[in-house]
Amino acid sequence: MEEKKEKSIEDLFLQAREYLDTRVEYTRLYLVKRGSKLFADVVTTSIVAICFTLAFILGTITLALFLSTLFHSYTAGFGCVSLIYLFLAIIVFVTKDNFIEKIIANFIIRKYFKKLEEDEDDEQKV
Repeated sequence: MEEKKEKSIEDLFLQAREYLDTRVEYTRLYLVKRGSKLFADVVTTSIVAICFTLAFILGTITLALFLSTLFHSYTAGFGCVSLIYLFLAIIVFVTKDNFIEKIIANFIIRKYFKKLEEDEDDEQKV
């Protein structure tokens, strides 16, 4: 009887050890999955931001050169573009508290919860 009890306790310890090893492995794989998704999101967002920035800069230069040909003066063309950006900056500064910050915050929150929902869907499939 005692021999059977000792084997049961040993089996229990082995099963507990196996369970802990499995949980550690699951946690490691889960963290790798989350880390890789985060890294992929950062990389793709950075690439998109760089492309938009380059398009914006090149579009600005194109607009300035176009206006320069209309006014027959590089100074006037680039000055008009500078004034356009100055007016845009003033508009953004005045409206940032009421509109822009709320829109950006809502966008980020929606994106976060969408990713969270995708992760929960992935976990439920497994």
